Amino acid sequence: MLIAIGADHAGVRLKEDIIAVIQEMGHEVTDQGCHCNDSVDYPDYALPVAKLVAEGKADRGILICGTGIGMSIAANKVHGVRCALVHDLFSAQATREHNDTNVLALGERVVGPGLAQEIVRTWLTTPFSEGERHVGRLNKLKQIEESL
Repeated sequence: MLIAIGADHAGVRLKEDIIAVIQEMGHEVTDQGCHCNDSVDYPDYALPVAKLVAEGKADRGILICGTGIGMSIAANKVHGVRCALVHDLFSAQATREHNDTNVLALGERVVGPGLAQEIVRTWLTTPFSEGERHVGRLNKLKQIEESL
């Protein structure tokens, strides 16, 4: 898989740890920044990742900021993106199985690097369980997007 990744200044350290995990798992990474500790705006890094996923140019995306909240809000503005903010392993698994999320948001100030790495491993290896009720719910989300 090709994984697009992006972070603002508050997530840049964790981004490097996550890139290493993605590569260890045998996936490719496209790093959309940022590459500094200077204050930057999270939408500037969420948008390129979300667009790559929505356009099918990346299989999945991972976004990191201080809490993950801003990144998840920004990514979910892009049609075709289903971004989930995750801080535990159960949610990482459930958001793939039930919601077929294609973008993961993490908060560097909320989860430590060890837990974040496990969340990424779980999220990348958990398949979408294409149960009828889940597909129906996702179709309703698509209808909402198309009506806006």
